[in-house]
Amino acid sequence: MVLQLQVSAFVSHPILTPFLFSSAFSFQKTKILPSFCYAMHSSSAIEAGGTAVHNVPDYGSVEMERIADQTFARYMFDGVSQRRGKGVSIVWFRNDLRILDNEVLFKAWASSQVVLPVYCLDPKLFGSTHYFGFPKTGAMRAQFLIDSLLDLKQNLMKRGLNLLIQQGKPEKILLSLAKAYEVHTVYAQKETCSEELHLEKLVSKNLQNNSTTMGTKLELIWGSTMYHIDDLPFSPADIPDVYTQFRKSVESKSRIRNCINLPSSLGPTPEVEDWGCVPEISSLGLTSNMISKGLSFIGGESAAISRVHEYFWKKDLLKTYKVTRNGMLGPDYSTKFSAWLATGSLSPRFIHEEVKRYEKQRQANDSTYWILFELIWRDYFRFLSIKQGNSLFHSGGPRNVKTSWIQDQKLFDAWRNGETGYPLIDANMKELSTTGFMSNRGRQIVCSFLVRDMGIDWRMGAEWFETCLIDYDPCSNYGNWTYGAGVGNDPREDRYFSIPKQAQNYDPDGEFVAYWLPQLRALPKDQRHSPGMLYLKPIVRLKFGNAKATTGRTDRAKYH
Repeated sequence: MVLQLQVSAFVSHPILTPFLFSSAFSFQKTKILPSFCYAMHSSSAIEAGGTAVHNVPDYGSVEMERIADQTFARYMFDGVSQRRGKGVSIVWFRNDLRILDNEVLFKAWASSQVVLPVYCLDPKLFGSTHYFGFPKTGAMRAQFLIDSLLDLKQNLMKRGLNLLIQQGKPEKILLSLAKAYEVHTVYAQKETCSEELHLEKLVSKNLQNNSTTMGTKLELIWGSTMYHIDDLPFSPADIPDVYTQFRKSVESKSRIRNCINLPSSLGPTPEVEDWGCVPEISSLGLTSNMISKGLSFIGGESAAISRVHEYFWKKDLLKTYKVTRNGMLGPDYSTKFSAWLATGSLSPRFIHEEVKRYEKQRQANDSTYWILFELIWRDYFRFLSIKQGNSLFHSGGPRNVKTSWIQDQKLFDAWRNGETGYPLIDANMKELSTTGFMSNRGRQIVCSFLVRDMGIDWRMGAEWFETCLIDYDPCSNYGNWTYGAGVGNDPREDRYFSIPKQAQNYDPDGEFVAYWLPQLRALPKDQRHSPGMLYLKPIVRLKFGNAKATTGRTDRAKYH
């Protein structure tokens, strides 16, 4: 849950969102969704209570479509001579909800005459977290997913395909479709964490154990990182425990592959009686939350490509990224790519190619490099999850550190609801509950406060982030939480973030806390972080009070 890429990684830390959403989710076995569709966000900024809501990206739907289509055109070819396959293949979309640079989609097209794209709304996605029973997917991430599916469906239809959306267990849905359409191969993106790996095994087992589909293969393809797993200078089991060693090794010994080009026409599809429609959020047992202030993210590949265009080319912000990336207020202090990276609507290799194009056409500096630096952090957490396995989710983390965490519900509720009595903590948590987003700097601060000052079990924070973040992915979220809690694989990443020091350095005038806690707006700027009796009583004492503490390095896999 890296980059302001906000590339989804804690990178120094995760993002959270205190929503109390219903976890109910009713399914009918492998039934196609009801035939109603969800309309995408309005693209213009709206006003609510006198406070602007900033859409990210800040383009209308027509402009996003134009930018996406122009970008697609750079990566398309006619494709006739490269298609020699026979029969029917399935593209099982998972966390790769895009067309551009999608090797799964390319291989399915090249190996067959007919392609059936499928997305399974798995009830497990809307179940409960492992230890503390929070909803696995909150309303804001669910809405972002809905946007992403709608955009993917539209983009596939433009290119001769469609998207079949069914509710139920993927292992049953895919088996049923493989039998019905005599599918020779199910293609899907390879994942790394235990729940996803277990699902891959179930799908493969079902296909192999059924007499009708014994010849149907599940082919898993790597596609979620900037550096391909086959190009690493070591096996995943031998990945260094220190990020710097990993980074220097891949930078010197590995290369980043080019994006995969796709044919302009990907069809045809088999005859499908009812493709279904993208669901409304209410059909998922969740209630839509209208964002009243702050940032509103638009899901989907068209929005992702448009945000890259907006940040790099229209606003020309790439050249100053390293200087501004530790901001906390507004849409443009960081890239905000992380949510699209998490759903796979945005390829990290595409970002790499756009950075290189920017360096060639405009300028190369520390900021252009830093985007790639943080994408390498994101890669690192993904590869580490293979090496660490389920230890990533255990209390002691990968190093099995023995710590006496507490699980005080009252303290935890104060933290997640933004009622700790510390304006910097509370403002960040209010942003999270309102928007599903939090700055990289904010994530580090609220993580440190929860585990260092409160002494709360870090897994409570990690699972709450899993509920709330629009940019949640298990590798970055839990990788960053283990680092923040001091139980990660690198013991040197054991830092305490002093709230007074962080406030002084990153919100010196109190503008951020005044924005999210408007009752502090009337106070003098130098009192907004220490309002005394004019604000809530602090729920705990700070571990080191106002003592000098690290400002915290920010060169870890970020959520920018």
